[in-house]
Amino acid sequence: MRVALPRQSRVVKKVLPRSLFGRSLLIVLIPLVIVQAVALQIFYGSHLNLVSRRFAFAIAGEIATTVDLLGRYPTAADRAWTLANAWDQYELNVHILPPADLPPDRRVAFFRGYDDDLAAALRERIRRPFTTDWETDPQAVLVRVALPDGMLDIQVPRKRLYTGTVYLFVLWLVGSALLLFGIAALFLRNQVRGIRRLAAAAEAFGLGRDIGAIKPEGAIEVRQAATAFNRMQDRIRRFLHQRTEMLAGVSHDLRTPLTRLRLALAMLPAEGAIRQDVADMTEDVDEMERMIGGYLAFARGEGAEQAVPTDLGALLRDIASRARRAGRHVALDIGQPITLALRPDSLRRALTNLVDNASRHAAHVRLAARQSDMRLTAGPSDVRLAAGPSDVRLAAGPSGGGTVEITVDDDGPGIPPERRETVFRPYATGAAGGTGLGLAIARDIVRAHGGEITLETSAMGGLRARVQLPT
Repeated sequence: MRVALPRQSRVVKKVLPRSLFGRSLLIVLIPLVIVQAVALQIFYGSHLNLVSRRFAFAIAGEIATTVDLLGRYPTAADRAWTLANAWDQYELNVHILPPADLPPDRRVAFFRGYDDDLAAALRERIRRPFTTDWETDPQAVLVRVALPDGMLDIQVPRKRLYTGTVYLFVLWLVGSALLLFGIAALFLRNQVRGIRRLAAAAEAFGLGRDIGAIKPEGAIEVRQAATAFNRMQDRIRRFLHQRTEMLAGVSHDLRTPLTRLRLALAMLPAEGAIRQDVADMTEDVDEMERMIGGYLAFARGEGAEQAVPTDLGALLRDIASRARRAGRHVALDIGQPITLALRPDSLRRALTNLVDNASRHAAHVRLAARQSDMRLTAGPSDVRLAAGPSDVRLAAGPSGGGTVEITVDDDGPGIPPERRETVFRPYATGAAGGTGLGLAIARDIVRAHGGEITLETSAMGGLRARVQLPT
């Protein structure tokens, strides 16, 4: 029973990277970001806030002292001394302006914590109407304080309100995160490279490409997997070699008595009453040899052939030419030139089986039609088929998605949809006879190339065999 995942889980699965490299980096990055965020919060939430409040209250105290001195000593000379003292002692550039309305506050989001601390300190210390301006001067904060006889304009250096270590701290956070991330990416890439190489070697070996043993590298577990893969390759090669030698011996043992039978039949007098019997027995011997060849080809699986860059168009033209020389009618449709890494002899066998199968079934229908409409006065060997040029159509071209498609169409009786998978089983024969191994061999070869073969209804009215191969 399939359980539906919550919507949040599906969204998370879509966002998360799919590769091992990406997920490993995420495993390293998430704890790192959490640690950095906690450190930043501790710094801003305690130490930086404490330092900011102390700076703000120190400046507010200095401004309050200046305001009190101006109120206690109102003469021009005393005020001049007070303004000069504010610059000499506090680095506050203070001016007395004529009476006017206070301008509005101007704040910047980046300095929100600092201006809040300064405003709270000024309210507590000077107890007069005031405003702050953080926008006008990039080097100073402008503080205006209302006086009974004017307005006090104070330029407070920004460096006195916050410490430059905050930039160093943020730079350290970002820099250390990037450094650790880069180191983690470098090490993880080296570890994942061994897994990718193992996956590529397994895929190539599954497609029949012998690339030899791979070099174990990476972590201990990855090295163990690579070593196990190399041992598996050796065992499979030994198995295939032993099976091939055994099949060669079986082929020799079975064909030797058949050869003696053929010679014995050839020495019999081909006249009189036994002429037809000799012809029938010779045909049976030929059929037995064809069946043995088919059985051995199916068991052997063409496993020794290596994949090489192959011109698919030239291969299909050769198949069509051989079929035509054998008396079959094959139409060929090839688009743009296509070159693939193939085992040409194996694929030629698979496609030839498909073409022969299509021709046999199309010819079977025409033979049945002729036998029902004509009076046959000769033996079966004298029947001539009225096959047209469109009996079988062989076509190839790109199909998108990184695949190439090869189709074999015929105008025969076709196969019902419910039986199309059954005919791929070994020894499953159709109405036109045969050993029942042609489609099984074809599917085995196509899948060994990393492709797939399916049966469909053809536009010609019969059956379509669709072969898809990766590019």
